[in-house]
Amino acid sequence: MAVVRDVLQRVRQPEYVGENRCLPCTVTNLVIAAVLTAALAWLSVPLAVAFAVLAAASIWLRGYLVPKTPELTKQYLPDRLLARFDKQPQPEPIDRGEFDPETVLLEAGVVEPCADVEDLCLTDGFEADWLASIDELADEDTLRAELADQLEIEGGDVTFESYGDAFIASEDGTQIGQWESRAALLADLAAAEELPGRVAGWDRLSPRRRSQLLGGLRVFVQECPVCGGPVAADTEVVESCCRSTTVVGVACEDCGDRLLEVPYEEPGDAAAADAGVGA
Repeated sequence: MAVVRDVLQRVRQPEYVGENRCLPCTVTNLVIAAVLTAALAWLSVPLAVAFAVLAAASIWLRGYLVPKTPELTKQYLPDRLLARFDKQPQPEPIDRGEFDPETVLLEAGVVEPCADVEDLCLTDGFEADWLASIDELADEDTLRAELADQLEIEGGDVTFESYGDAFIASEDGTQIGQWESRAALLADLAAAEELPGRVAGWDRLSPRRRSQLLGGLRVFVQECPVCGGPVAADTEVVESCCRSTTVVGVACEDCGDRLLEVPYEEPGDAAAADAGVGA
């Protein structure tokens, strides 16, 4: 049995099975296997049965039957279809619409024109208060209690887990929030403590508008809430089981924690400009 397990482990490809299994790849390969099995059955039933067993084993252990299926799936299947099966959390675009987070933060005195570059920077007073609030949330129990308080959760069991680069909060097994990292959660919770006294009409803002302000504020972070190092923006290709997505990421240079991710568009559009890259 040990020999069999060793063989199975060598054949198995963890990056394409289990939680990482690409469902479009699996379905496509099962259809191919079924068609080939039916064709072989006209020649020899035993041969068809043998092929079906080997095909099923290959799909189960390796995630696919046809070589390079994941790459072919990403290349030829529509992105809208792949998104339905993709379990990896995807970044959401910044939609200004009639609500511009930068304008609101500027009017609230949270950000101001930078002294040395043509951009916006955090005001010294807000940055000091924000970092102090972040420091108070460093303890995991405090972080859990603060999230429960802000979401008005009473008596629930709030837990945290990581899925890829994402940091997910759940209450009694039900997901209640998702952030790019623990650092992003720290930044949001601390900002949600500081912004109500500065942003006019905060209580009248919808949860979506508040979330836009909190996410927009993370663009201006200069010091990582987790490791204390510098923060930088860049573009990269994020791979998931089903597809590849180019994103603009704001991340801590020392520890790699992501503070913000938005889909990348051509330089000059809102998403790229908000993250400080592009034109």
